[in-house]
Amino acid sequence: MPLVQPSTLLRSFTLSALALAASACGGGSETIVAAPPVAAADNACKQGVGSDGVVVGSGLAGDPSLPEAASGFKLGKLPAVGTQYMVSTANPLATAAGCDVLKRGGSAVDAAVAVQAVLGLVEPQSSGLGGGGFMLTYNATSNQVVAYDGRETAPAAATENYLRYVGDTAATGAPVPSARASGRSIGTPGVVRMLELAHREQGRFAWSTLFEDGIRLANGGWKMSGRMSDAIVANRDGLLRDSEAQKYFFNADLTPKALGTTMVNTAYGDTLRSIATGGADALHTGAIAQAIVDKIRVNASVPIGTLTAVPITPGVTTVQDLANYQPKKRTAVCTTYRGHVVCGMPPPSSGGIAVAQILGIAETFDMAALKPTAIDANGGKPTVQAVHLISDAQRLAFADRNVYVADTDFVALPGRGIDSMVDKAYLRQRAALISPTRSIGTAVAGTFTGGPVALGKHTADGNGTSHVTIVDRAGNAVVLTTTVESSMGSFHMVRGFLLNNQLTDFSAAPSDASGPIANRVAPLKRPRSSMAPTLVFKANADGSRGSLFMATGSPGGAAIIFYVSKTVIAAVDWGLDAQQATSAVNFGSLNGATTFIGGEHPAINATSNGNNDSLVTGLRALGHTISVAAQPSGVSTVMRATANAKPVWVGGADPRREGIALGDGSAP
Repeated sequence: MPLVQPSTLLRSFTLSALALAASACGGGSETIVAAPPVAAADNACKQGVGSDGVVVGSGLAGDPSLPEAASGFKLGKLPAVGTQYMVSTANPLATAAGCDVLKRGGSAVDAAVAVQAVLGLVEPQSSGLGGGGFMLTYNATSNQVVAYDGRETAPAAATENYLRYVGDTAATGAPVPSARASGRSIGTPGVVRMLELAHREQGRFAWSTLFEDGIRLANGGWKMSGRMSDAIVANRDGLLRDSEAQKYFFNADLTPKALGTTMVNTAYGDTLRSIATGGADALHTGAIAQAIVDKIRVNASVPIGTLTAVPITPGVTTVQDLANYQPKKRTAVCTTYRGHVVCGMPPPSSGGIAVAQILGIAETFDMAALKPTAIDANGGKPTVQAVHLISDAQRLAFADRNVYVADTDFVALPGRGIDSMVDKAYLRQRAALISPTRSIGTAVAGTFTGGPVALGKHTADGNGTSHVTIVDRAGNAVVLTTTVESSMGSFHMVRGFLLNNQLTDFSAAPSDASGPIANRVAPLKRPRSSMAPTLVFKANADGSRGSLFMATGSPGGAAIIFYVSKTVIAAVDWGLDAQQATSAVNFGSLNGATTFIGGEHPAINATSNGNNDSLVTGLRALGHTISVAAQPSGVSTVMRATANAKPVWVGGADPRREGIALGDGSAP
């Protein structure tokens, strides 16, 4: 596919002042150096305002970190453009922290560490030190892709009934006040150890220098955003049960702290300082680890106003579980798609396999001929046939995911494993099940020759997640998806951060009427995820991986898979730029009769349940049951393109969330 030209992607941007990218640092293991001071600068790492730029966090007019109520879909988003580096995250302050590191000459992994330190403060409902994540990195020098697994683990003492019974039988009752709000949902955190491993291998700056923005904001204060304000209100009862969460998120009269409140979290700043000086061991051993275990083992809530305390079922995590946790390096799932190589995350995430299957099925259809109509800055309006074919491809992929995919260190995939599940011949057979005139409805999992087969089915996934996409001066890239699982995680707060409820991504039941469930609980097992950090490359003539074309990912629970597959198809098949592909209408199926069409998008008429929208009515005529409920994706995308005959990086941030993209020439 030819590179997108500036007339289609840059619109009002003036690029004459941008310099060509220079290879300032290599990839791979690098010498750790001190971060040089930031030079006074042009419009690097600034948000565009008119013909100038504003520093994020300055409080000046146009500062995107100034709090505003969540809008559902922010109109008028334009792509950020840079010649050397680019970062896109779900929060302006986090983006600014990562861009500052890149501006100083740091690596993409350096920037990811700085971003995560800030995200855990400003977006605790989605991501944080008490959670986990998955990350793909690309080394432009060695052409190597590495998959890092920082997924949480079940404690060593967990049983297969850990989430559904207090003991190991039904007679002992269920965890209270619920599995999620109990200590049973909390997995051993992994994100900090994962980032430390990646930094040890691919960092450029000293680890201790990468937490400065997070510490400064935690101690100096920042203004609460709309998404965090909404999350406090939505999770009021759960947060009030925890003494630390109650003090941090609520006023003395137990009313939620409001939009725009200046939030100070010195406990979080102290935790970051400990990690900066002591590495991940500061979180996984010693006083912080003991505090985490103590909080997981809490057996009653604090009194809430005039209400008495209620019982909370404790978890069984020990300090040894934290001390023994290790991230893993895995082999990325890489497949070809229309002259590109697409790489995603392998199990225990289902994201990489599912996206590869969706693309492999879509490849059998002429998707380019089904591009959206009235393409504008928001990506236009999808065609009925495109949504029909892609959503049925998603049904087929989810059918396989729900039966076969789990932590492969415990349950093997069928056949030859990943190779069988993304085999082109197999996917052509699956594609043949799709009718152009009638929706599949609910698909059945495919069958494979050889290998163990788990017969049970498990479909659930949470959505307290965030995604980060980064490209540095050397062309190295990071796609990082991190999570605390549900919004505000388990509601258990310790040392300034929330603990995840990631173990509820397991199937609470170890089996169903069809047989054992692959994603059942087991000691030290990692729950299945749908996180899908994705890298897309140009394919060489021999089909091997060429230059980086695109990096993307999203939060959204199981819907991550259809948010990401939509974004890749929008870029590769429909020629949309990074912002257009990110902004485009979300649609898809989790393998049920319902097809979801994001009614928050301006191209969709969601009134009267979509009865006046041509896309909705066209799909209903093909047998789809349609929901036009808002689809709260948080896609962050960076793409390679050309402008004035020079290569540039183009960044897009999802208008459905608060994030922005920034680079060395972000302002127009």
